[in-house]
Amino acid sequence: MGSDETLKEMSFWEHLDALRSVLIKICVLLVGLTVALFIAMPSIFDSVILAPCDGSFVLYRMLDKIAVNVPGCAELNANGYHVDLINIQLSSQFFVHMSTSFWMALVFGFPCVIYLLWTFVEPALYANEKRGARRAFLLGNLMFFIGVAVGYFIVFPVTLRFFADYHVSALVPNQISLDSYIDTFLSLVFMMGVVFEFPLVAWVLGRMGVLTREFFHEYRRHAIVVLLVFAAFITPADPFSMIVVFVPIYGLYELSAFIVKPAPAVPDEDAED
Repeated sequence: MGSDETLKEMSFWEHLDALRSVLIKICVLLVGLTVALFIAMPSIFDSVILAPCDGSFVLYRMLDKIAVNVPGCAELNANGYHVDLINIQLSSQFFVHMSTSFWMALVFGFPCVIYLLWTFVEPALYANEKRGARRAFLLGNLMFFIGVAVGYFIVFPVTLRFFADYHVSALVPNQISLDSYIDTFLSLVFMMGVVFEFPLVAWVLGRMGVLTREFFHEYRRHAIVVLLVFAAFITPADPFSMIVVFVPIYGLYELSAFIVKPAPAVPDEDAED
């Protein structure tokens, strides 16, 4: 049985009060995480955020092995690679410290934020809807963090290395500002986290009957072209880098096709006659 009786017992203002309570809890959670991360941010910057600036980063070491063992890939070698950042505005370092602490708090607190929102929505759902929502919650969190990891370990380092080494003229050296670095870092990492929610969106639309597995099969060739363009837009670098980004994104497409149910079979009118 659903929860219509519970909903009828609560007035509009009671619903509003319940929502306000949830939002307050979310704010307290994010503020607490932001303060904790603000305190730990100097070490996080050195060991995590600025790690792709050095040739010892895990992806660069893997590319070094490819450069050594695969003919024609010598340009992937990252020996001696290093990116120096500069600060050109008086208050930038403080505001970068604050904003990065908040956005990282949002990442680490993402499961708790979604859970708190879930506690507000849950009373309005039926038992079968709750089971589906729980699976969506677990899948959504898992895919979000996988996307963040792909953005951090693959997409951002590839993008950084390309743009840091790109010169329109040898007379124009690159001096990368802290603001530019952090903006690109946060946008790419979070964008990949959001992109990896695509299978969840496809699953929800499939449950609603909007998407079917046949749709993915029919438009696979179109999707490959679109995803290649998207990968090139994210990392307008060499073909190898584009493929490195394209593969996980295309994997999301195939995963979505797998988890979406096929269209129901159409009855054969001739057989009925």
